[in-house]
Amino acid sequence: MNKYHPSQGGSLLELMVVMLIVAIMAMITMPLLQNQIAAREIDSVARRFITHALFTRQQALHLGEQVLLKPITEIGWDDGWVVQSGCLVKATQSNCVPKYWFSQGAIDPIYFKGGGKQFVDPHSGKRGILFNAAGAARTGQGGFVANRLILGHDRAPGLERQLILGSGGRWRICDPTRDAKRCH
Repeated sequence: MNKYHPSQGGSLLELMVVMLIVAIMAMITMPLLQNQIAAREIDSVARRFITHALFTRQQALHLGEQVLLKPITEIGWDDGWVVQSGCLVKATQSNCVPKYWFSQGAIDPIYFKGGGKQFVDPHSGKRGILFNAAGAARTGQGGFVANRLILGHDRAPGLERQLILGSGGRWRICDPTRDAKRCH
């Protein structure tokens, strides 16, 4: 008895329809996934910068001397930054050797909008945040610092995070798309 049994598998046409549906779903969700990845990257750099700024302040308090958080290059913060102590007094000694605690390399595809000009000393044009022995933040040349840096992302032009330094030395990360009132 040889009865006809239809095959239990699917046809090639059915397989192609399933593949088309999967491809359409992937095309729809890809931009959302890319935006989430960009948001995580920018949040990671923001948290790292704040952690380094807090470390710089704590070192100034602990050592009882000035400690500087400054860009590695004069161009801006995008190429990275370094934490340095020693040899920061205006009348530097010839045998003074600066101590570099650590540095952060380039942060591509993240960038500081305006090159981080908010932390530029208006008299010298140098960038940096100098914490004195009492933990107060100043620019690298001793002037008062502005209270925010704005991070952007190359692959997500509308994405932005603001790093805000409060008067008490506390930092916070602000997302203007979610919390516009707190960002201004």
